[in-house]
Amino acid sequence: MYQQLLAPVHEFLGCETPESWIEEAAKPERLSLLLIDHCNCELKAAQTAMFLIRKYAVDEASGQLLLEWAKPYEEFVYHRDRDINRFMARDSRKNELAAQLNAKAGFAHGQDLIAKMVRLIKEEFHHFEQVLELMQARDIPYSNIRAGRYAKGLMRQVITHEPQTLIDKLIIGALIEARSCERFAKLAPYLDDELGRFYVSLLRSEARHYQDYLTLAEAVAGADISDRVAYLVVQEAKLIQQEDNEFRFHSGVPSVA
Repeated sequence: MYQQLLAPVHEFLGCETPESWIEEAAKPERLSLLLIDHCNCELKAAQTAMFLIRKYAVDEASGQLLLEWAKPYEEFVYHRDRDINRFMARDSRKNELAAQLNAKAGFAHGQDLIAKMVRLIKEEFHHFEQVLELMQARDIPYSNIRAGRYAKGLMRQVITHEPQTLIDKLIIGALIEARSCERFAKLAPYLDDELGRFYVSLLRSEARHYQDYLTLAEAVAGADISDRVAYLVVQEAKLIQQEDNEFRFHSGVPSVA
């Protein structure tokens, strides 16, 4: 029922998730780690989008508004005395940006970047809370775990002069969102009904997120970026297909060791 939605995702990515990763992720003993890392990925996605807005698109006052928006989420994750009940019970406007952001002068794509990334942040924060609720219902406590090599491996490919730095980060954002979408679809049939339905429910927003990132990259470049996209697609596929000794939501082929 969602193959039409996934068709452009599969066309964009350089490979499908290896079956060995799916087999590992579907093991009952992996569920806690899978959900904890997924939860972290949702927050990281919001933080990445927030960084791009603050660095490129808004004035200092608006940047501070973004930091305040993120503060409850980051306090929950990074403080040892976190209280999930207090976090989930906070003000009903918890997932809303406090005020309008002001685009700074000198960046032609500021308003478009703000609009797309603010929507993405709001959705990622909501997904973060949804995963937390699932964990709480299953008596899986949140914990800090070390990030895998996937995102770091992609970021090593970023060219360090503008505007190419921004273009590369946007393409990488598209790849991460597309891979997440592909993995949600791959995993859903192997999970229990509740988790399977939840992962399918995420597909539409994740597919749009990757398209938003790619559209922004093309707009900022103002030229054909297909060669750069093709290069980064290959690098992403290598990370997915390489052996990995740590299991994470975006890890590669599980190590036989």
